[in-house]
Amino acid sequence: MKIKIFERSSKMKNRIFILSVLIVILSIFIISCKGKSKNENTSVETLFPVSVDRVEKRTIERTLSFVGNLEPIDKATIVPDISGKLWKIYVDVGERVKKGQVLAELDHRHIDLQLEQARAGFEVAKANLEDARTNYLRMEKLYKENAISSQQFEKIKLAYESAQSQFQQAQAALNLAQYQRDVSIMKAPFDGVIVERLAEEGDVINPMMGGFGSRGGVLVLMNFSKIKVDIDVSEKDILQIKKGQRAYLEVSSIPDRRFIGEVTIVNLAADSMTKTFKVRTEFENPDLLLKPGTFGTVTVVTEVKKDVLAIKKEGLLENSVFVVENGIAQKRNVKTGIENKTHVEIIEGLREGELYVVEGVIGLKDRAKVKIIEGGGK
Repeated sequence: MKIKIFERSSKMKNRIFILSVLIVILSIFIISCKGKSKNENTSVETLFPVSVDRVEKRTIERTLSFVGNLEPIDKATIVPDISGKLWKIYVDVGERVKKGQVLAELDHRHIDLQLEQARAGFEVAKANLEDARTNYLRMEKLYKENAISSQQFEKIKLAYESAQSQFQQAQAALNLAQYQRDVSIMKAPFDGVIVERLAEEGDVINPMMGGFGSRGGVLVLMNFSKIKVDIDVSEKDILQIKKGQRAYLEVSSIPDRRFIGEVTIVNLAADSMTKTFKVRTEFENPDLLLKPGTFGTVTVVTEVKKDVLAIKKEGLLENSVFVVENGIAQKRNVKTGIENKTHVEIIEGLREGELYVVEGVIGLKDRAKVKIIEGGGK
């Protein structure tokens, strides 16, 4: 009986021993795995990919931007000063013309006859005046010598005065006929481009109708070698705008070009309806790339600072900048000045030549390790 109890006790001890060994081995394995995992995690460092640029000196312009309608510097509807039938049009839409060039003319055959008649009447009146003047001078001499009576002299004097009046009347008739002949021919008042044709040959033109309908005008001439753009400026901004300031014009049809001009007129009285101030800007357009009737963005330069430290606006985050030194991004508070569309002036906080983060700012923390993926301060 004692032998059996002893055998059971021995078996139990063996089992406990084996179980203990297994537990120790399992514990060692788990600890080993945790230690290995911990070592592996600590060996991997998180690098934030960023793009950088260098702090540099540049010229910064403070600007105000507006949208306006492009208009030609000169525009005229070609209309004769008298009514008549349109006889000939010498130009067509799209043609460039010079100042004084004949564009169209009315049927002036009846005017030519009137002009011929007026010239003949003028010559008759001129001859009569010469004859009357000769008689007057001769009779004046006789009158002074008491060779004729005062009644006779007065009669000759009245005849002379009448001849003078008739001559003046004939002169006026001739001038009128010549004027009608001249204005029946329509000429360009300035260099420009024909942009519209309002009538056809054979139409009766009546200048009293103005620009209403095809019978009120013949052609539309524009000079847009220079473009004017009128902009509406608020009361808050008008004090910053002055005549002579530089202005830039950009249009969507020419995205890669910026036209340079200036402010030419600043209206000091606000519009009663809109409460805004009209400001005119003008831009040279020698190649006629800018088209009247389209819209553009006018940027007026209100202040210019030269040789100031500046960074790209993408690198500024709530008045702070991340400066990269030895692969580490250091957050630096800065004081800013004026800015434009792309850059901002740095008054305090940065030095010329320092690298700063341009892309990758969002989510970046102070003292974070970074990896420069492009830019490199070039």
